[in-house]
Amino acid sequence: MAFDFDTAVQAPFRMQPGLRRLPPGDTQLTPSAVPQRGAARHLREKLAVMWAYSPQALLAQPGFDAQAALGALAQHAATEHPEAWRVDGGHWTAPWLGWSVDADGHAQGRPDSGWPELGAFLQSLPAAWRRPALLSLAFAEDFAIVDAATGSIPWLAVALPSMWAPEDKVGRRFADVHAPVADNRLIVNASEHLVRLVTGAERWERFVWTITAHPRLHAHPQRVDPARWPAGITAEQLPALTWWRTERQTFIPVPRPDGSAGQAVFTILVDTQPLARAIDTPQRAARLHEAIASMSDAVLAYRGLSAVREPLLRWLDGRATQPDQP
Repeated sequence: MAFDFDTAVQAPFRMQPGLRRLPPGDTQLTPSAVPQRGAARHLREKLAVMWAYSPQALLAQPGFDAQAALGALAQHAATEHPEAWRVDGGHWTAPWLGWSVDADGHAQGRPDSGWPELGAFLQSLPAAWRRPALLSLAFAEDFAIVDAATGSIPWLAVALPSMWAPEDKVGRRFADVHAPVADNRLIVNASEHLVRLVTGAERWERFVWTITAHPRLHAHPQRVDPARWPAGITAEQLPALTWWRTERQTFIPVPRPDGSAGQAVFTILVDTQPLARAIDTPQRAARLHEAIASMSDAVLAYRGLSAVREPLLRWLDGRATQPDQP
């Protein structure tokens, strides 16, 4: 499912969990490359980031055993998208990428693989990371494991973070991970309940959005210009320099054999679009105007929107009064 604008954009704006149950049959993963369509941008950016910054993208708490959760994720991917992912015993195969990795970390590519560089990348990783890295590249989503026993996030494969550093989050408790978020009271107070909920038997999803001056999917804070928009930007100039950034987040449960809460794989699908393309109707502009107008100063500062609040609201107000385009 694509980003659900009507569900996600609400006024007054509140930082809240916003979880909803996934209906049976709804998919949670998105293949990153489709034959005859070329490479998706998620695959290109993820491969570049993982190759250059793997210690900041592929992370595990010492001593944590991720095998059960990763096995569940691999099987889930093979069930949802058998054309893009296969599990054959210990072999994990991404047919559209032309590569497979066995349980010992040996990578093998087809002679006609369109991605010969994947072999060199996989071989550059420790053997234990080669199968999860291939799985991460085969799908557009980033992945993290939520552990019910500790309430923490002990494992991450996150190449496309949204202004947060994965290396600062690994091993930390769910409440601590969200401590820097502005107006976070609802999320932090509910953190223990949320961990129990998402690591139970049901599947959940939520949506997150923001507005940014950065078009890339990859937004690690060390590699993003903190200045963002130029000083004095006007409402007329703003759309050409502004992007609508969204996340669809879901949870794939990994219960214990007795059915009790165990772990969950947290999936994060990031997207960016030019603002004017995303806010393409007066109705969307009006709703987004209401949401931003209701943000607290703390939320505006946290999202880097304080300096552009007024030109942004002026542009949205003008867009909201325009007739629908045919």
